[in-house]
Amino acid sequence: MSSEGATNDHDVDAVIVGAGFAGIYALYRLRAMSLRVQGLEAAEDVGGTWYWNRYPGARCDVESMSYSYSFSPELEREWMWTERYASQPEILRYLQHVVDRFALRSLIRFRTRLTQAHWDAASGQWQLRTDTGESLTARFLVMATGCLSEPRLPAIPGIERFAGRIYQTSRWPREEVDFTGQRVAVIGTGSSGIQSIPVIARQTAHLTVFQRTPNFSVPAHNAPLDPRARQSLMENYPPFRRSLRESFTSLMPDSEQPSALALTAEERERRYRAAWDEGGIRLLFCISDAIISKPANDTLASFVHERIRETVKDPEIAVRLMPRDYPLGTKRLCVDTDYYATFNRSNVTLVDLRATPIVSASAQGLATSAAEFPLDSIVFATGFDAMTGALLALDIRGLGGRRLADAWHDGPRTYLGVATSGFPNLFMITGPGSPSVLSNMVISIEQHVDFIADLIAKMHERGASTAEVQSPAEQGWVEHVAEVAETTLFPQANSWYMGANVPGKPRVFLPYVGGVGAFRKQCHDIAAAGYAGFDLRR
Repeated sequence: MSSEGATNDHDVDAVIVGAGFAGIYALYRLRAMSLRVQGLEAAEDVGGTWYWNRYPGARCDVESMSYSYSFSPELEREWMWTERYASQPEILRYLQHVVDRFALRSLIRFRTRLTQAHWDAASGQWQLRTDTGESLTARFLVMATGCLSEPRLPAIPGIERFAGRIYQTSRWPREEVDFTGQRVAVIGTGSSGIQSIPVIARQTAHLTVFQRTPNFSVPAHNAPLDPRARQSLMENYPPFRRSLRESFTSLMPDSEQPSALALTAEERERRYRAAWDEGGIRLLFCISDAIISKPANDTLASFVHERIRETVKDPEIAVRLMPRDYPLGTKRLCVDTDYYATFNRSNVTLVDLRATPIVSASAQGLATSAAEFPLDSIVFATGFDAMTGALLALDIRGLGGRRLADAWHDGPRTYLGVATSGFPNLFMITGPGSPSVLSNMVISIEQHVDFIADLIAKMHERGASTAEVQSPAEQGWVEHVAEVAETTLFPQANSWYMGANVPGKPRVFLPYVGGVGAFRKQCHDIAAAGYAGFDLRR
């Protein structure tokens, strides 16, 4: 292979787009193979999601001891997580530490966004352009652009006239934002809204929460890590990591759970209460059939409804906060600190956008069909064009000049979420059709990067210059992803998992719900069969 590291030339072996968890590990892994690698990152520093999402209360919903790299035992031993659920600043510090510890920073061009990637069949290379006007060529193009990285803003007539400040949770400013004494609106009650609303409410003179769809949320019960428990887990990292990789969710080791319908009402109540008191998403996995049986799911949803009633003092507000038109877990289950209790505050108002939608904005604030709301600041917590948005925002063209946006017109088509037919040497990390957002992202990222790196090594061994997905393999995988999804309750929700939050986006279940351990085994078997489904050729 080529000489190690990056190059000042514009001709490299691999360009890696993005410098979050995925891009950082891809740089590390491909550099170790003596490939000339170049990272491109639109931000001023590393971090990806954890660079941009610095809104008040931003915190990971996967426990910190699991949400970290496993490729370096030395790194595992030296980094001390401080809380059960790490905050955005701590995760960002961790990624900055990793980049500097392994001397990867010099391989990344910051403030540089890829805008165009065209495959040149004659040279067998990707011809790339950036927003800085730079041109590059690369044999391999690795997209580490993230599953939740293309922000989505709703169209509100007149919003450009608003005289106050406008913020996005997904593009929060680096300087501190002080809402003291202000009248603030938060639009959206997904994960970032649920995390930020309690923090913002404590600052503002008045907070108005505009909710379109209520979300299920469970308490985090976040706390500082016990030093002895942390040390014990660090000493047993290898078997713990292995149990996560082989598990269904990769969020916790597998354990046998009963069907909700096989339990008495009292037994269910005790089980659900124990999971609720423990905190985090364990509630969804304390029975075996929450995501495949509507009757079982209904028992879990009813339990959460009762917790909302217990917490929220105003019965009408409690009802408005209760999701009723989709099964629990089929939209992202949120993890919060004092979210429902925040609606007991005298300075917080909840507006139901289904009953009274926003109709316009003015210099003074927002107007719904029922009332006007004078505001000093508006916070959009309206989510992302998930899974495909960051990829389709680029001008990517494969064989014959075909655009990726055209190839995916009816929904994304991938093989294992890692590659797509007609686009040689283009690899995606945790792309659509992989467990990705239904898993511990760091575990899925490491698995995908290792699969890509091993595939490139196999190409080198065979003297192959290109790897392209065979159309039948892609079609088979697309059908398999859809068939597995249909065995679950997921298609019953208008969620971003289904692309339903973006007008005009094809309604397709985007991630793979067959399980992390099962997916890993399928990838292993495909690699063992000589990367079946890929054409490796000169």
